[in-house]
Amino acid sequence: MTSRFFIILFVCFILQALVVGHVYAQDDTEAKAIREKVEQIKLKHELKVGNSQISSFRVLPRLYQRRNFLPIWTDTVMKKDLIGAIEDTYREGLDPNDYHLEEIMRLSAKTSSSEGNPPQMLASLDILLTDGFLRLAYHSLFGKEDPLTHHPHWNLTGYRDNVDPVSFTELMVQAIESDSLKKTIESWKPQHPVYKRLKLALARYRSIQANGGWQSVPLGPTLRKGLEDKRVPFLRHRLAATDDLTDTSTDSMVFDEKLEQAVMNFQDRHRLHPDGAVGTKTLEALNVPVGQRIDQIRVNLERARWVLHELGGEFVLVDIAGFHAFLYQDGKVTWTSRVQVGKPYRNTPVLKSAMKYLEFNPTWTIPPGILSKDILPAMKKDPDYLKKRNIHVLDRDGNLVDQSSIDWSQYPGRSFPYVLRQEPGPNNALGRVKFIFPNKHFVYLHDTPSKSLFERSERTFSSGCIRVEHPFELAELLLNDPSKWNSDKIMEVVDSKQTRRVFLAGPMPVLLLYWTATVDEGGRVHFKKDPYGRDTAVLAGLQGKFRIRSIHRQ
Repeated sequence: MTSRFFIILFVCFILQALVVGHVYAQDDTEAKAIREKVEQIKLKHELKVGNSQISSFRVLPRLYQRRNFLPIWTDTVMKKDLIGAIEDTYREGLDPNDYHLEEIMRLSAKTSSSEGNPPQMLASLDILLTDGFLRLAYHSLFGKEDPLTHHPHWNLTGYRDNVDPVSFTELMVQAIESDSLKKTIESWKPQHPVYKRLKLALARYRSIQANGGWQSVPLGPTLRKGLEDKRVPFLRHRLAATDDLTDTSTDSMVFDEKLEQAVMNFQDRHRLHPDGAVGTKTLEALNVPVGQRIDQIRVNLERARWVLHELGGEFVLVDIAGFHAFLYQDGKVTWTSRVQVGKPYRNTPVLKSAMKYLEFNPTWTIPPGILSKDILPAMKKDPDYLKKRNIHVLDRDGNLVDQSSIDWSQYPGRSFPYVLRQEPGPNNALGRVKFIFPNKHFVYLHDTPSKSLFERSERTFSSGCIRVEHPFELAELLLNDPSKWNSDKIMEVVDSKQTRRVFLAGPMPVLLLYWTATVDEGGRVHFKKDPYGRDTAVLAGLQGKFRIRSIHRQ
């Protein structure tokens, strides 16, 4: 019995040794094939696998060198998680084939259907998976498009700026060695509620598209409550498609009160005047195809990947395209206000800064651009222009200059040697309070005497700064000192007409961002116009072929 046991044990040992030897031999041959391909990538910056081009010329070789060129994707679960994550990029508004999905599936099917696959084929599949993995990581963390392409003065800093090939390689090694690749990849995506809500909206609008989309509402005169029109059933079906109208029990041609309320809800979501009537602008918004709305959501998911990784719990956010400002505290909105932003030819820049102080009863030193384009031409037409607006002329030393002593006709042909300053008062262009955050564009948030313009649905009226409808509410919240800076105390300072600078307890992050689609906490999708015409270029980048960024090359 004992001898038989040892014979069986010996045979098992020999078989195991043969199997292990075969595995090592297989690994060695595959590692050799991987090494040859990696050397080609390093030398020529080129390797094609089927129809897919390998793009990672720096991180991919480093990964394999650290592993002595052994294959990475031998674990079945890990490989399945990666392929699943690549497939899921569709839900992020990205294209799975940017990560070689078709070629990966083709090669995977080919290798799984036969035994004794050539090492070259196995090596190609492993490298293809790795390149797709690196692309996926980079896009999840930073976005497919480089924001610098769309915003030349982009200054939003974050993790992106600290990533070089060495540290990125280390991050990828940690992911590969993690307990769950699936969870790690998920953690790379923005975790902010704004991003998650946009993803749900994308799925919802794609579902609408899969069910046939929505029919256009025929053109015709304005529809409003009380009218009977054969186009009303079309309007009902259109509003029901996006849940603006929940009562679908009738196809009546009468424009009733419930339909009016549904139209107002739609108008509110599309930044239109909510009068409940279907005029030209509302009809135009109703008839935008569902595919275009899907693209709009995808564009804003991309913008979210640029910025939402770095948002903290407390910050001021200006939604430029939405003409609104928000104060976030502990991750929640504690204040919001309508704003006016820059005209299309003087657009408000996208930027990040930190607010350090605010100023009550500010003076306004007129910037050179506004001086040459607006003020000096106006002076030629009206010699009393400055006097009417309480604007003083100063020399470079700050001394007052008699306006009548200046020959205005020679400007702007010559360099202007003076400074124009508007004194504090209710008609000051900055109103009675401004919020300062350093930036090279010289833009800031401020009050305005042009209150009536807040009633417009599209509010591109400024020269780049952000005019705030309720600035004193924001001042009280930012100063955060009820005993010293409550609303009554603030108005005392304002009524004094004396300029006073007040520093915040600490820097407050400020972000000026551009969103043309957002989703509120109730799940309602808000679509906005694209006042600066930026969506088209971002969408073209998303739909274009994968390309290596010029700056952050992997």
